[in-house]
Amino acid sequence: MDKKVLITGGAGFIGSHLATHLLCEGGWDVTVIDDLNDFYSPDIKRANLAAVREAGEFRFVEADIRNADTLKAAFDETAFDCIVHLAARAGVRPSLSQPKLYAETNINGTLNLLELARDYEVPQFVFGSSSSVYGINAKIPFSEDDRIHQPISPYAATKAAGELLCHTYSHLFGFRTVCLRFFTVYGARQRPDLAIHKFSRLIYEGKTIQVFGDGTTRRDYTYIDDIIQGVRASMDYAGSMHEVFNLGESETTELTRLIELIENSLDKKAVIDRQPMQPGDVPVTFADISKAGKLLDYNPSTKIEQGIPKFAEWFLSANQLQTA
Repeated sequence: MDKKVLITGGAGFIGSHLATHLLCEGGWDVTVIDDLNDFYSPDIKRANLAAVREAGEFRFVEADIRNADTLKAAFDETAFDCIVHLAARAGVRPSLSQPKLYAETNINGTLNLLELARDYEVPQFVFGSSSSVYGINAKIPFSEDDRIHQPISPYAATKAAGELLCHTYSHLFGFRTVCLRFFTVYGARQRPDLAIHKFSRLIYEGKTIQVFGDGTTRRDYTYIDDIIQGVRASMDYAGSMHEVFNLGESETTELTRLIELIENSLDKKAVIDRQPMQPGDVPVTFADISKAGKLLDYNPSTKIEQGIPKFAEWFLSANQLQTA
């Protein structure tokens, strides 16, 4: 009998890849919830769903996680074995201007899902958190044992709150919660507002890219296939009743180097407009993945030198389809 999984945010970047992976793997009855909001074009999300449909049949529910009543209908229809909660208002900079929206979606929405997991006795709850919870962390690399009490953006604060709620509900109501701190995920179907996709588009079009700071900021860029490996393993995790894992490459790449890789992959030079560092941005992210390696057998294999050309191949193909 197929296991039943609910993926919130399943029309998004990571969610659509996870849904595709599970359908290709087989043995999964997949339900996707997404509100198809206009944070970026809903047409992109519909295209993501169409790509998932090519892998197999799944149930799609258009619903906002802030509305518990619309979520409840999905739980009435299906007894889920696992929830993978990826729906969120994403992005550090937009959260500075819309903190209330971020709190309503990322905190209240997560609370709604935890309440439903409790009421409908869902045994496994996987929560998509973020490396942003570490804030400006003096200790490198970032470890799950580090304190996360000094976030520097509303987005980061809402993700930290989501982790705390997961711990609370696991402790009080006895279902397993696994929180995954994603480190700068990229790959095919990446959100258009994220740096790699945005830079690629502007460089391809010969337009100026804004670089905040002197180009020495460093990120732990993680290829989507590696992230999906970690998410999939977390769905089977049967250890402690609450756990937190970093999912990254455990290597950092300087922004200047990232731009060079994109330039080389597109065979175009970037026109750079240097700007001051932005509020909410951190100078470095760097994942200690030893815990995920030990408990999830997590083993990322795509280096940035292979991942950026793969992304560029998808980007060029997608752009040619749009202009055809």
